Amino acid sequence: MPKVRQYADLVATLAGLMWLVVFWSISISARLGSIEPFLAALLALGSMILVSFVHRPIRVLLRRYHVRKRRTEMWMHILALPLTLAFLIAIVIETLLTPLDGEQKMLLFNVLATAGWGVFVLTLLVKWILHRLNRRRDAGA
Repeated sequence: MPKVRQYADLVATLAGLMWLVVFWSISISARLGSIEPFLAALLALGSMILVSFVHRPIRVLLRRYHVRKRRTEMWMHILALPLTLAFLIAIVIETLLTPLDGEQKMLLFNVLATAGWGVFVLTLLVKWILHRLNRRRDAGA
């Protein structure tokens, strides 16, 4: 597997983890009734974004096609699908059981987004293992 794809996988994985921290900090802030956890997560997110735009080697690396492609896949796993599923599951829960408040809906989204990120990381790991096995098999033949 080319180094660019490995870097792309690493960048997308870390970016997904970074956004999950922000998502969970919103739930923690709502639960505590304080904005400090969210501000701390936003400060960490902002400093990581600033470093990635200012540091030239990272900036050049992040422009590459594979990084953009992996990030798009990551966003599908941690944002698009969990938002849709959380919306549909919340409708079913509210119709059949009980109304949900905003904090519970955000918690539902966070759980689904975390599961989506886990599936994304597991998918990348399986792809990497299969690629390593294929390369060994091709080298041995």
